[in-house]
Amino acid sequence: MAKSGGPREKSGGPREMRVERTIAVSIHGRYLVQVPEETAAFPVLVAFHGYAEDAATALERVRQIPGSHRWLVVAIQGLHRFYRRRTREVIASWMTQQDRDLMIVDNVDYVSNVLAAVSGEWPVSGVLVFSGFSQGVATAFRAACRSELRVRSVISLGGDIPPELDRDALGRLPTALIGRGDADEWYTAEKYASDQSRLADAGVRVTVCQLTAGHEWTPEFSRLAGDFLAHVK
Repeated sequence: MAKSGGPREKSGGPREMRVERTIAVSIHGRYLVQVPEETAAFPVLVAFHGYAEDAATALERVRQIPGSHRWLVVAIQGLHRFYRRRTREVIASWMTQQDRDLMIVDNVDYVSNVLAAVSGEWPVSGVLVFSGFSQGVATAFRAACRSELRVRSVISLGGDIPPELDRDALGRLPTALIGRGDADEWYTAEKYASDQSRLADAGVRVTVCQLTAGHEWTPEFSRLAGDFLAHVK
């Protein structure tokens, strides 16, 4: 009898063994940019969409934030595209559980490359804020905490902070705005409370908002995000 977990030998046949490997490849990502009319150096607001959304959705969402027209808005689309079953609309995801650690590295590098391309094409001021909704919250925090650039803040709604980001990593952020709808079944009250505690423990100045809503970005949150952005320096 073959030992559990090892190569298995069929009776009367050759010995068989399945191995799994990963390999790095080059892939093209997609991002959208909303450029202000002014000619001065722009602050940059980077938007990360939720699961089964796209860059256009993220762009339109943050454009509802009052004052966002003064920011260079960059909406980054997840690398893993697929079709919405009924409409055949192209949507995306940031990752799955498979090869998760590798996907995290890919996403962080991807964001870094986008920011390098953006700063090479438009004048930027050095003020950088990330915004995430739902699944995009995790990518926003991971990219912000691991960025070589100084990220001034993360604005998040409907998603929890990744568990692997420790106190030192989170402490790289000066401020954060985190929001939750009181009827949100995905981002629970327990996760929301834990995220507040983790950020405060890391020395981050945290602004919180509990919305009368479900798992959604509301006009009220846009207004609160606008007030928050107005004080980011």
